[in-house]
Amino acid sequence: MSSHPEMQYLDLLRRLLEEGDCRMDRTGVGTRSLFGEVLRFDLAQGLPLLTTKQVFWKPAVKEMLWFLTGDTNIRPLVAQNVKIWTDWPLAKYRRETGEEISQTDFEKRIVEDEAFAKEWGDLGPVYGKQWRRWQGPDGREHDQIKTLIRDIRANPASRRLLFTGWNVAELEGMALPPCHMTYQFHVSSAQNGARPRLSCALYQRSADIFLGVPFNLFEAALLTHMIAQQCDLSVGNLVWFGGDVHLYSNAEDQAREQMRREPRPFPQLKILRRPDSIDGYAFEDFAVEGYDPHPPLRAAVAV
Repeated sequence: MSSHPEMQYLDLLRRLLEEGDCRMDRTGVGTRSLFGEVLRFDLAQGLPLLTTKQVFWKPAVKEMLWFLTGDTNIRPLVAQNVKIWTDWPLAKYRRETGEEISQTDFEKRIVEDEAFAKEWGDLGPVYGKQWRRWQGPDGREHDQIKTLIRDIRANPASRRLLFTGWNVAELEGMALPPCHMTYQFHVSSAQNGARPRLSCALYQRSADIFLGVPFNLFEAALLTHMIAQQCDLSVGNLVWFGGDVHLYSNAEDQAREQMRREPRPFPQLKILRRPDSIDGYAFEDFAVEGYDPHPPLRAAVAV
């Protein structure tokens, strides 16, 4: 199984444990860190959904669709039982009000009380805002995703097929500055009658290798499939670049357990219909076939 593409990820885990620089980070948890890492996956050969632990891909689909709406409030996510963004507004609420509300009660109020959600559930100008409603100095909003798809169709050889969430002017207002920050796309030339292939390179400035990166790989692959479908292209490679790649100290034992597991075949992603635009996708449009992972491994999120 040494040629299995998941072995890249497991090797990165091993090197973090053996060679990683021990650092105290902003969360106070502590990490082992490496800088400047690359993973590469051929999306035509399978979906990079890790098999050495179960990755809960359904919340990741819902999160990507939420990004694409341009929304920045956790309310629609929590209403779908997606809780991956709750930690940041919950911590802010506890800090500013002094109320030690439970996560369950906080999420219940977010869903049931629109005014409460508006005050305490917004994350600031995070991913969706920058992707779909980047505001220029003249006040005009720029839809980077719409522009990207237009440019892929009109000028597939362009070297400007990218979008980013790193808006320097608005970083201080974000609950968390973008970790998966810049996506660039490349369209290959058609060969032997096959459709051209759309590849994606993702630059991730901060990469939590155990909890975050498995979601990031899947979501980048998902987005590439969606854009390829909208542009009548096949999928090519996903190339992932990690800046500060780190393993939190509270996940080291879980990482060692994961490294002992044998990778299984990657699954396939099926998109069950083609909407009229990138805005038309729904959760029910996606199926992951042939996913047979090892049991989940859990660690606490460092906030």
